[in-house]
Amino acid sequence: MKKTALYSWHEQAGAKIIDFGGYLMPVQYSGILAEHRAVRNAAGIFDVSHMGNFYVKGSRAKEFLQYMMTNDLEKLEIGHAQYNLMLYPHGGIVDDLIIYRIENDTYFLIVNASNAQKDFEWLQEHIKPFEGVSLEDHTDQLSLIALQGPCALKILETVFPALPAASLVSFQFCKALFQGAELLIARTGYTGEQGVEICLSNNIALSLWEALIDAGKDYGIQPVGLGARDTLRLEMGYSLYGHEIDQDTNPLEARLKWVVKMGKAHFIGKEACQQVEINLKRGVAGFSLDGRVLPRQHFKVYNTDRQEIGWVCSGTLSPTLQEPIGTCNVVREYIKPGTAILVEVRGTYHSGIIRTLPFVTTSLN
Repeated sequence: MKKTALYSWHEQAGAKIIDFGGYLMPVQYSGILAEHRAVRNAAGIFDVSHMGNFYVKGSRAKEFLQYMMTNDLEKLEIGHAQYNLMLYPHGGIVDDLIIYRIENDTYFLIVNASNAQKDFEWLQEHIKPFEGVSLEDHTDQLSLIALQGPCALKILETVFPALPAASLVSFQFCKALFQGAELLIARTGYTGEQGVEICLSNNIALSLWEALIDAGKDYGIQPVGLGARDTLRLEMGYSLYGHEIDQDTNPLEARLKWVVKMGKAHFIGKEACQQVEINLKRGVAGFSLDGRVLPRQHFKVYNTDRQEIGWVCSGTLSPTLQEPIGTCNVVREYIKPGTAILVEVRGTYHSGIIRTLPFVTTSLN
């Protein structure tokens, strides 16, 4: 098992540690409910250093990434980031990721931890025709800290008083110095709240982590584990690889058509997406259940006539709404909000309803 540069801090803080993506990661500290509410109401700090980090460089770097990705990198300016997808030729998703344009011919990619090796090999497999383009894996050298919540930017500006963090728009980033070392601060996140994700060298990660926690004490900051990270993203309806999206799911079926730019030149999986667009049969939707029973991944979903129409992608008890919520992949005719459904939980049918996403209103929406 790999450990992040912050592992000893998590251990000393009494975090519950689990294996996630090949890393020993904190799943919770004080508890998922308290950590979730801290992010919704004040601020939370996350160690997400298990994510994969790649650099793509060279005069044909953009051309290469245009071929590999579904989104349009012609629209990505220096100093901005872009949510993106890599597809297999049949239209299934290799991974979802964020691409940062560092310089004209330099791009930085953050990919899912569990997919990092697969992603690197997939990119490497297709790079040869793009002469002069290099692919570098910096995962083991870099840390990633997320600071999220309504008070996140105030805390950040306490540590970086000269940084115009509030002026950064969503998916914009800037460089800053901490203890003489350069780091990257991006207005991105996975919670639906205001905040940033900070990429920096391992050797200064602990110092910055402690500085942010110290600056956030008056604001109620809490360290947050992977458990609350999941409930926060689910309340927003954000996709998680292996749940809403995977190698068998086309992005058009997963509410991600906005990331697939059909008008750009050829990219891997384009023809498959065009075929699905012509005859879209399924879709991912939000839902809630009556009572307190928890929907879990792979539970079957039925219509009110008890005909099977799909399956649960993700489910939890929403800490904000205090009701069971989830996402499901169902036959397209059932994705309209207000549609009644049934979810089978341990042999019993439980009534539910299709809901509009996101489930909650946050400091961003």
